[in-house]
Amino acid sequence: MNFFYQQKNIKYLYFLVAFVYAIGLFMNLMENDSAQHATMAMRMYLNDNLFELYKGPNPYLDKPHMHFWLAAISFKIFGLYEWAYRIPAILFTILGAYSVYQLTKKLYDISVAHYGTLIFLTSQSIILANHDVRTDAVLTGATIFAIWLLFEYISTRKIIHIILGTIGMGISFSTKGFYGVGIICFSLLSHIIYTKKYKVLLSYKILIGLAVFFISIIPILYAYYVQFGWEGVNFILWNQNVNRITATGFKQNSPDYFFFFHSLLWVFLPWAFLMYYGMFYQLKKWVKNKFKLTEGVEFLTLGGVLITLLIISFSKFKLPHYLNPLLTLLSVFTAGVLYNLKKDQQQKTLKIFLGIVYFIATMLTIAVLLILFFTFNTLNTLIIICSLTLFLVVLFTLLKKAELQKKIVINSVLLMIFVNVVLNAYFYPELLQYQGGLNMSKIITEHNIDVNNIYHYENNYSWTLDYYTKRNTPTITKEEIQNSNKEIWLFVNSEKVVNQLLKDGFKIEEKLAADHFRVTRLNLKFLNPNRRVSQLSKVYLLKIKTYF
Repeated sequence: MNFFYQQKNIKYLYFLVAFVYAIGLFMNLMENDSAQHATMAMRMYLNDNLFELYKGPNPYLDKPHMHFWLAAISFKIFGLYEWAYRIPAILFTILGAYSVYQLTKKLYDISVAHYGTLIFLTSQSIILANHDVRTDAVLTGATIFAIWLLFEYISTRKIIHIILGTIGMGISFSTKGFYGVGIICFSLLSHIIYTKKYKVLLSYKILIGLAVFFISIIPILYAYYVQFGWEGVNFILWNQNVNRITATGFKQNSPDYFFFFHSLLWVFLPWAFLMYYGMFYQLKKWVKNKFKLTEGVEFLTLGGVLITLLIISFSKFKLPHYLNPLLTLLSVFTAGVLYNLKKDQQQKTLKIFLGIVYFIATMLTIAVLLILFFTFNTLNTLIIICSLTLFLVVLFTLLKKAELQKKIVINSVLLMIFVNVVLNAYFYPELLQYQGGLNMSKIITEHNIDVNNIYHYENNYSWTLDYYTKRNTPTITKEEIQNSNKEIWLFVNSEKVVNQLLKDGFKIEEKLAADHFRVTRLNLKFLNPNRRVSQLSKVYLLKIKTYF
């Protein structure tokens, strides 16, 4: 199995990675954020209104419009399909992968440029971000694109690089505010300070870049102004960042200052151990050289990552996917670690990390076997054959002798392909069938219920119900039901709400139920088929008698 170790066959690794992503394109949407964002983009498309964002019936004063614009445009071109919603994420991930390749080649060597790209594309959180699509895929691609081209500008002073780089920065801002812009600035300033290229900041071309950036964010500022006035403009330019850090408007979800550092262990799986060692290895070199410019040490990636991690670690609202834009820099950095370890002839260290790859492969293989045979018990022959084939490829590649650096990368890439083919082709499709809104949309079709008579009751929202009925389901209050004389079907998400409706004097003429589980909150009891029923709740569709 020396096949994958031959440089000319690197394209087949990309083909297998693309296969993983392609499977993810066609899955059902996942609640909450992915289905919510798709539904918000669907509203834009159905209403032909790109300048107003709504979350259910409420104006949405949070993330900027770019992700939703791209999804709505994709719906306009291709129709209301899950894969159409995911197309912009895939395209920006490809842009990110290409930018990682170019940056790795410039910072280190062309011999490890493909390593950087493959590390990025097989990081677990990046694969997840392309089927559980939120704003992060667009943000990640735009951010690293800007870093790459602005780094090129520092090296070449060509005006085309600063123009394209600041357009990328503008797209980053237009996707998630100043977070991506901060990562870009921290990275570039770290590089400038470390290399002492201060003169680059004194050029008139910087003013051109700032002008291009401002022009590129005008559509977003205008959209906020149209919907919210100057309050909206002030929000995106200032309050959004403060609110995230202080958890204003959010429930504080993690007081752990090391949350992002240990989250990287799975977000950047299987590369995190090598990356953390590389940080120690590079910083140790730099310190031994008395903080001077040191061969094999660069701060474009290292400085950008560490400064960002330090700042966001003090935020009172933390989620793992906030790390995604940093994974591009970490992929470049980790490819550089492999390059430096080989260059410094650190064979013993490389052997240790190969051993870690063997350990991770063993643990993940056990996890995959448990998923295949002890979760949903719905395996078909094709899944078994495909999984077994990929497992044998991983096994034979692990056993083959080859250069340590190549073995670490290729074995890890094949391992993540094996794991995520199982997840994307089998586990997630089965898991997502337990979403109540999705199940209820099927029941609505089976019973031939007119969707125009369906309402969310007060705050009982379901984004999958909206998306799969291809309608932004309106909400209705108790008073509005009492004053209505038309047929009304209410979607409610608990038995408690049903009982309250009965206490309030409403007559339920028909009651349809569907199983529901919050799929983003997996636990062992749910994964155990024998105990799963105890973890399920119900959602209901109630036909209400509207005359008293």
